[in-house]
Amino acid sequence: MRGSSTSKKIDPRIHYLVPKHEILSVEEAYKILKELGVKPEQLSWIRASDPVVKAIGARPGDIIRIVKKSPIYGEVISYRYVISG
Repeated sequence: MRGSSTSKKIDPRIHYLVPKHEILSVEEAYKILKELGVKPEQLSWIRASDPVVKAIGARPGDIIRIVKKSPIYGEVISYRYVISG
């Protein structure tokens, strides 16, 4: 039924198309930023309202590591800076 108040929440992390997301510790984030030579704001952004960001409990100011599997490149790692919104 549409509009039903008994809607189920689905964890987006279990879908096969969603890559692994993880919050970096402060030490890991500092190390990565130093290696890349950038400030957190210079990373690609991801909103705190993103379903996966909500699911992992990230907050604005956190840095997230995203690990994607690619048939050509193997494993691709990217980083995102969580912003409000």
